[in-house]
Amino acid sequence: MSDATVKYTIIFNDPELDHEERDEEVDKLLPQIRELEDVVVARVKDPNPPAGNKSLGGFLVGVLTAEVNAANAKQAFEFLRDRLGGKTIELEVEGNGKKLKVSASNRADLEAAIQQAQAFIAA
Repeated sequence: MSDATVKYTIIFNDPELDHEERDEEVDKLLPQIRELEDVVVARVKDPNPPAGNKSLGGFLVGVLTAEVNAANAKQAFEFLRDRLGGKTIELEVEGNGKKLKVSASNRADLEAAIQQAQAFIAA
């Protein structure tokens, strides 16, 4: 399992934030995630950008992905718990050929979502 990877997709979807504010959340999180060991992180390119789209470089608004080897998945979950506790997000986790999608809008929701995702990856 240590050679396997776990892929996270983090979607900032707070309805009170506009597109620019959602992207600011991604901009803040990207350099922090890059500091983790053995993590590859990136914005998600929009597969169907609107014609004439010049803003945001053709990326999906408020979305990023991170891939980490399964051995470091716990570290990544702890990082997410620390950084995203008060944010409204969707978290998609993919590992062991399975996918899980959970939502959180406060610290308690995020804690429950991370516990569910950890159990999902371990299964």
